[in-house]
Amino acid sequence: MVTQSFELGLPWLPTAPQDLRQQMRALPEAEHPGAEVQRLAGYALNANQLDRLAKVMAELRGQGRSLAPLTPFKLGVLGTGTLDLLAVQLVGSAARHGVDLECVTAPFGQIAQQAFDPSSAINAAGCDAVLLALDHRDLPLTGESGVEESLALLRGLRQALRNNGKALSIVQTLAEPPEPLFGHFDARWPGSLRAKIRAFNQALIEDLAASPDLLLDVASMAGTVGTGNWFSPGEWHLAKLPVAMACLPFYADHVGRLLGALRGKARRVLVLDLDNTLWSGIIGDDGMGGIRLGQGDPVGEAHLALQQQALALHGRGIVLAVCSKNEEATARQVFREHPDMVLREEHIAVFQANWVDKAANLRAIAEELSLGLSSFVFVDDNPAERAIIRQRLPEVAVPELPEDPALYTRVLALAGYFEATGFSAEDAARTGFYQDNARRAKLLEASDDLDSYLASLEMEIRFAPFDAMGRERIVQLINKSNQFNLTTRRYTEVEIAAIEQRSEGTTLQVRLADRFGDNGMISTLVLTPSAPDTWHIDLWLMSCRVLGRRVEDAVLNEISRLAREQGVLWLEGTYRPTDRNMMVRDHYARLGFERLGEEADGTTRWRWSTAKTRPEPPMQVSHG
Repeated sequence: MVTQSFELGLPWLPTAPQDLRQQMRALPEAEHPGAEVQRLAGYALNANQLDRLAKVMAELRGQGRSLAPLTPFKLGVLGTGTLDLLAVQLVGSAARHGVDLECVTAPFGQIAQQAFDPSSAINAAGCDAVLLALDHRDLPLTGESGVEESLALLRGLRQALRNNGKALSIVQTLAEPPEPLFGHFDARWPGSLRAKIRAFNQALIEDLAASPDLLLDVASMAGTVGTGNWFSPGEWHLAKLPVAMACLPFYADHVGRLLGALRGKARRVLVLDLDNTLWSGIIGDDGMGGIRLGQGDPVGEAHLALQQQALALHGRGIVLAVCSKNEEATARQVFREHPDMVLREEHIAVFQANWVDKAANLRAIAEELSLGLSSFVFVDDNPAERAIIRQRLPEVAVPELPEDPALYTRVLALAGYFEATGFSAEDAARTGFYQDNARRAKLLEASDDLDSYLASLEMEIRFAPFDAMGRERIVQLINKSNQFNLTTRRYTEVEIAAIEQRSEGTTLQVRLADRFGDNGMISTLVLTPSAPDTWHIDLWLMSCRVLGRRVEDAVLNEISRLAREQGVLWLEGTYRPTDRNMMVRDHYARLGFERLGEEADGTTRWRWSTAKTRPEPPMQVSHG
């Protein structure tokens, strides 16, 4: 049974096995150590276990071993606390979220020097982001203008890190210490430390509204576990730990999920079991009147709360699916006819209710949505089913659920599977994109051949250069796309803004609509001059949900046209293999590019004459 203090741990993760230490020792012998590292990181590891995992990862790197499928990320960490201890917690936790993290720390008390010196360890390291791990003890909050001075200090640090190291900043809100000066009057006295912290946090959130920098909401995290648990005076005085040792795994997991979201690792699909998950009881045995769901019954209300949470996630763009061992007609009847059902059939993109094993059904859902299993979260009350999915489909996130269904929503929310670094209208529309995909799949089944199917879609493709309006989605696509990504180059919003201003080469954002709806932005390209008559395709990526519709042909014809207009004779492309982008290994060959060579790591180089064109796919083309 989960207790009220469970938030101090990681209750959504399974308990670490007793032989964890032996499994960690065996990692150097593993054929694919990166996948094994991520599997072990998926347990509820304490601070000591995270430390051991980070050391093994360092040993593997020292041996030259690849940690794929983990994605590399270099994080600078600036603060006045004990950063080296924090760094190892971050490394182990980031692996849980698909990130191979390298931390760069600085000497104690060197925050300003590291930010403002272009040759400092942090700036010279080429960090992808810098975590400003500051709390109220690091900022000049106590003076009369303390809030304004603290904000100005942070603005200066962020700007210096961007100018000198081209790094994003991850900025923390401040947790309120639990010791009041005036007691309950603290909240009313604007000069109290706690009142100033609240004013600072609100001003910081507003300050970041138009910035590419990210927010780590430490105030919310500390409120979850209790500020009395978050701050340990003894550990601060002894070792300058800004966060209590018991809370470090929780803090590190939050940083890890933010880094994972930056690299496109956040989950996109919530798959739900039915019996004893969305309602209490077995619909096939108990019937419509026998299941417990709805107001007036504490158990029924608990299951209703989970449905409401799923519906809220649907509203912010998370795709919902059903995977249940049930008769489909009986299961669908509850969605159609039960008066207390909040979720209805129109909210479910794919409905798999049958007697096939759930692993097979999850694969079928992934295929119908054209999404990888690493995008999935599977919620099931049955611990045996959870264990089977973890064993057979380790890419799927499977949260541990407590016995009390009243805590289902809390555990799912705390797990942070659907971490976001922004939210756009296109994000909100994502569920519709994938539901439309399922309808397209059914149309394809009924079509005589591919050409007639594509013609029946009535597609319209729109090309435009990068611009400020599309920048957020462009950056999101670049950092989330792993499968259809020829070079896996990553760009920050600051770098994309600079690319928009280039006079040479070209950029392209591609949108696609059809009879079922607007797919939104589905592809981005960056082409840069590599010779007077040649452009290099620095970046070409595409959303997997539009695969098989010959979008690549239309895109190649468009960039060939743009190149010819500027007197460019050749396009050169590079394919850099990763464990995630094997599906585009033959991309250039299929399009008819000439192969120029291959490097030792499997990277291949290709060339295309802009005088050539691909057969035009059946779609209307527009620009702007």
